Amino acid sequence: MNFQQLRSVREAVRCGFNLTEVAHTLHTSQPGVSRQIRELEEELGIELFVRAGKRLTGLTEPGGHVLPIIERMLLESSNLRHAGQEFVAQQSGLLSIAATHSQARYAMPVAVQEFRAQFPNVKLHLHQGSPKQIAQMLIDGEADVGIATEALGDYPQLVALPCYRWTHSVIVPPGHPLLDAPLSLEALTRYPLITYDTGFTGRSRIDEAFEARGLQPNIVLAAMDADVIKTYVTLGLGVGIVAGVAYEAERDTQLRAIDAGRLFGINLTKLAVRRGNYLRKYVYAFIESFAPTLTRAIVEKALGDEAKASHYEI
Repeated sequence: MNFQQLRSVREAVRCGFNLTEVAHTLHTSQPGVSRQIRELEEELGIELFVRAGKRLTGLTEPGGHVLPIIERMLLESSNLRHAGQEFVAQQSGLLSIAATHSQARYAMPVAVQEFRAQFPNVKLHLHQGSPKQIAQMLIDGEADVGIATEALGDYPQLVALPCYRWTHSVIVPPGHPLLDAPLSLEALTRYPLITYDTGFTGRSRIDEAFEARGLQPNIVLAAMDADVIKTYVTLGLGVGIVAGVAYEAERDTQLRAIDAGRLFGINLTKLAVRRGNYLRKYVYAFIESFAPTLTRAIVEKALGDEAKASHYEI
């Protein structure tokens, strides 16, 4: 048994059982991939794949049982290499962070600035995407750390830890009628609304609040980030609902904000890492810089405590 055989099986599943694509990914030939898979099956004494002629069409029942073991073995081999690198280069490497636009634009800059001062030789790659895309990047090993409000706690492959709580704000131009009376859901339904797209930055809380009151909001525009929302509110196209941190009084001089925590509740931003992943020293340093409550000891405990990892509280 060798790691190339294990990689061939894993990539066959990832590539939708297309051996040509597997060969391209592993920089080898298609017959070589087929041979690696066959040799592993012979050694294990089971067939891992369902076949139609020479084509693979799916996993057998034994294959479905063995695949998670193969993935763990490959992950641990990667961890072993990283452990050696940790002692060779404590202060250099690559940190890949996946975050939503709101987190990258408003929540992360101070932490990134502190991290760059502490680890000037570490290259920082920042990926932006939806919460589901962020989760997938973590699962696929494309990111070391993921930050989002939605979705990250829904994946068993990830350990998602709470970072900070926040509320939404309603934003309007100066002189808007909503500034002169107590804010209510009923009042918001009288105006066209501009807010986040489904699955972004607490949008589910907004939808749930209106639904619980039997109200139908007039959402005329949905966007992935607060900058777009603020732009169209400034143009007079509607009333905006954004994360409170996204309103910056010094910059947003053409807008006014009303706290809407009473209407939409408290949201919780989470930071996630892949379960079982080896985290280098500087990864722990960034996590603690972004969320001071998440010390290395707490993160390590969460990574080692699968039963309780999703139940940590701030």
